[in-house]
Amino acid sequence: MRTTVKVNPEILVWARETAGLTQEQAARKVGIRAARGVVAADRLAEMESGDAEPTRPTLIKMAKQYRRPLLTFYLSEPPRKGDRGTDFRTLPPGKYSVTDDALVDTLIREMQARQSMVRAALEDEDEAEPLDFIGSKKISDGKKAVLRALRALLRMDISSYYQQADANEAFAFIRQKAEDAGVFVILQGDLGSYHTAIDGDIFRGFALADEVAPFVVINANDSRAAWSFTLLHELVHLLLGQTGIDGSHIESNTERFCEDVAGEFLLSELELEFLEIPFDVDFETVMEQIENFARDHNLSRKMVAYRAYRAGYIEHKVFNSLTTRFQEQWRKQQQLQRERSRQQEGGPSFYVVRRHRIGNGLAKLVLRMMNAGTLATSRAAVVLGVKPTQVDKLLGTGQVS
Repeated sequence: MRTTVKVNPEILVWARETAGLTQEQAARKVGIRAARGVVAADRLAEMESGDAEPTRPTLIKMAKQYRRPLLTFYLSEPPRKGDRGTDFRTLPPGKYSVTDDALVDTLIREMQARQSMVRAALEDEDEAEPLDFIGSKKISDGKKAVLRALRALLRMDISSYYQQADANEAFAFIRQKAEDAGVFVILQGDLGSYHTAIDGDIFRGFALADEVAPFVVINANDSRAAWSFTLLHELVHLLLGQTGIDGSHIESNTERFCEDVAGEFLLSELELEFLEIPFDVDFETVMEQIENFARDHNLSRKMVAYRAYRAGYIEHKVFNSLTTRFQEQWRKQQQLQRERSRQQEGGPSFYVVRRHRIGNGLAKLVLRMMNAGTLATSRAAVVLGVKPTQVDKLLGTGQVS
């Protein structure tokens, strides 16, 4: 006879929902099978209603698939919701669900765990020196003062950014500058598979304003041309000492402030003057001019349109129409890319993709800490977001020294 464990059914429901899984998905992942004429999802439903008890092996599988410590299932009640910091998002009606919220919470929780391990490793090696730029500015200081601080932090010539071969190289350029300043920049848009992909409307970026190991997380599912702007936006949050999550829709004064500073950094008013948009041209011509300008400067089209709107070059309704059209084109392009990927063989390996996502700053730190004996392989795997058996191959991919 199998041993059963008494658990609070509310814990089972909470753990599944915060992992972003339906009962059908969870039953399949956990390995629950139909029995005695009851389908797998209904068997899980019985456990979640208290009409049946999960076995310990089932709880162990739940802990793995729900990404929760096994001890979680022995709590008397679900823990309170994880702290996201400040939620700066204005979520679009009809495009937001409990599952989306659960995926975002899980992603943030994982990043917080990885960040705390990085900080602990730095403390163990007596390298936990506070970064003086974290929280060094306030909104009341004004946009110009914060912009000067951002330029001083990155120490880059914007013309060098424009001269990069494409948007990928431009992002790599500005990412390296941020990592040189002590910020770990991560690309992450899912929980390990495309089934858990998070839309850019729901989550664009996230900043952890830790004074020792600040993290910026960028949604990898967003347009690559938008990554640089998102990075700068999150860096402004770090300068303001703000931990929080951002979406693609801007409403709050804080978000507008960060957008304006990041926008001025990438595209100054002086440079914007080269975007000549007569008031009497048609919509298609305006869109074409913005597209060409954005491509020539390695910028996202939406960002250029936003700057043009804020500078008074285009009206708000035109900006909204441009944003909608760009978003539609982006989604169609993504769909075509996914279809091509299914038909074609080859492409970047798992390790190359993962290596790109974690960034050189984090990879170098983990390798150094492992060589010093500060990070065991198992903990290094958590920091890197891979399995322990994959750590050596991951760190052997790309330039890590």
